[in-house]
Parts: sequence; structure tokens; C-alpha cells
Amino acid sequence: MPLPRLAALATAITLTLGHTAAHADDQLQAKVDRIIRPLMQEHGIAGMAVAIYARDHAHYFSYGVASKAEGVPVSRDTLFEIGSLSKTYTATLAALASAEGKLDLDAPAKRYHPALAGAPIGEATVLELGAYSADCLPLQFPDTVQTPQQVVAFFRSWQPHAKPGTQRCYSNPSLGLFGDLAARAQQQPFATLMTQGLLAKMGLEHTYLNVPASAQGLYAQGYDATNQPVRVGPGPYADEAYGIKTSASDLLHYVRLHMQPQGLPPALVQATALTQQGYFQVGAMTQGLGWERYPYPVPLDTLVDGNSPRLIREPQATTRLQPALPALPAAWYNKTGSTNGFGAYAAFVPAEQLAVVLLANRNFPNEARVRAAFGILSGL
Repeated sequence: MPLPRLAALATAITLTLGHTAAHADDQLQAKVDRIIRPLMQEHGIAGMAVAIYARDHAHYFSYGVASKAEGVPVSRDTLFEIGSLSKTYTATLAALASAEGKLDLDAPAKRYHPALAGAPIGEATVLELGAYSADCLPLQFPDTVQTPQQVVAFFRSWQPHAKPGTQRCYSNPSLGLFGDLAARAQQQPFATLMTQGLLAKMGLEHTYLNVPASAQGLYAQGYDATNQPVRVGPGPYADEAYGIKTSASDLLHYVRLHMQPQGLPPALVQATALTQQGYFQVGAMTQGLGWERYPYPVPLDTLVDGNSPRLIREPQATTRLQPALPALPAAWYNKTGSTNGFGAYAAFVPAEQLAVVLLANRNFPNEARVRAAFGILSGL
């Protein structure tokens, strides 16, 4: 074929592909709009950021404002509190310590925290604490527990409610102690290990425990149930259990690295796999470290139930899986997160190379988050 005709054909193909991609992007935008705009109106959400990984590309969608008072529009770089989604970061930090031989997940808590020796909770393993199955610890610490000394006193006085490994009780104290033990095993402060260690190794340059002055302009204002401005405050194990603030772009990058860890240091690749293994079976849900997983494809009703208040506020019978189930590509991995003024959700399916992130500056029902994410990923 003459060169001029080859050049013309190449140009035509390029234009066709560009038109097809643009049409697909327009369709995705329309789909996300149809789901997110009514959701925001129904739940009184001022601003949302949505990030999707599909078709080997990242897609970002921004809605509303980060601050009602200032009228700052949400962008892919707006910082949101992600609440308990932070637990997956803590789990990855602990898994990395395990992969590096610095933390034994099967060791009793007292090995790394000698002050717990002689107390029943000191016999619980690091893994059991990370999977909320050491004992039926409460969802939150009592208001009277604030200092590190009071935390230790609380754990030492805690009376067992169930045999370790038989009941799952979703718990900030349980997960917080898990992160604390990982830090003690490495003889460094948790915040240092997170910010200068894990976040740096994963290239998360806009993810923080404490938002610096240079990034305060990007920090969204959260709104509580009465529409009053609010942000998360300090508390025992806040950093470990619910302290991360991040953007849609950084959170999607983090989720993608769990789905596509190639290129990370070998120990961190191993760590991402450890977080996705199955350690306990809780009904239809398999509990990993941080992440919760379901065989894919998964019915929407199963996801809604697995992220319902029942799983958060009520004890659930659980079965230890020994050996642990390997990370499963054909699975839906997810985690919700909330503070008083923010709501977040992330999900990914490695076998389909799909991921979705939802960030809002208001706490809204988990069911609505799950339905929105499921609707967005369906058919992609």
C-alpha cells in the first residue's frame, strides 16, 4: 500500500479509536451522574468525589462543594476523612511487618505489649485482634478512656465474653491494639511507620494522618447529621483505626496497588496479598486483614447485608480458616469508613481489574454506598 494511503488509514484508525474512547467516557460520565446526583440529593451531601478504574484507565468525577461556607468545588485532589477505611492501611502496615519478619501474626499480644501479660486479652493473637475475633471487644472505647494509661487499664480489666476465634465483634479497640502491636514490634511510633514508611513506599503523597498546613486548603469540611461543620478529633488509637485523610486520586492509587502490586518492593507485594487472604468466615463474608471479601460475582443483597449495621454492631459467629485461604482474584474486596462528618467506600475486583472509590463530606448509610458502587461497576 502506498505510504500516503497508509498514513491516511492510520489517521482514520486513530480518529475512530479516539471517538470510541470519548463516547465510552461520555457514557461512563452519564452513568455516574445518574447514580451520584440523586444520592447526594437524597442524603443531603454537599460534595462527593468518585474514582473508577476500568478499561485500564482511571476516571474521576467530582460533585458539589468541599465547603458550603467557601463554595470550594470538590476535585480529585480534595482531602476527605475516610474513617474505618483507614483500617486497611493499618492492616497493610502490619502485614508488611509480618512479611519482613518483624511481626508474628500468631504471637500473643503480650509478646509485644508486656503490660498485657496476666490479662486475658494478652493471650489473644495479633491476627485475632486484626480480624476483630480476639474477644467481643466494644465498638468504641468508653468516653472515660483517653490516655495510653487508661487504654492499658481498660484492656487489663476487660473480662472475656467469648472464646477467641469464635465471635467477630467489629471494634476500634481491637483493630487499634492490632496496629499498636505492629508498631511496638518494630520499636517505632505508629505514626512514623505509617507516614514515613508505608505511605511513602506506596507513593501516596497526598494521604495524611495529620493534614499539614500546606494542604489545609484541600481539606474538605465535613457535615454532621444536623448539617453542622465537623471534623474528626483525637482519641485513643485514632491513627490506627480511623485517622487517614486522603483524596480520590490517592485512594484509587492505593486500591490499584492492592489490585496490581507489581512494581512495589517484594515485601510490600507479599503484604498486599496477606491483607487479602481469608482468615475467618463470617456468614457469606470472608474476613481478611482490613479488607472484607466475597466470591465474585456477588449478589447485591449479599454485599448490602455484609456492610449492614448488623455486622458492625452485633456479635457474629465466626470460624477460623486454617490454613488461611489464599488471596482470591475472583473476589469483591471492600471496606466502608465513616467519621461524624464523612462517609467513604472502596471496592475492587482483581479478576476484572475494576475498582471504585466513593468519598463524601457527610456520613450517609452504608447501603447507599454499596448500591451506588455496585451500580457503577455493573456492566463495565
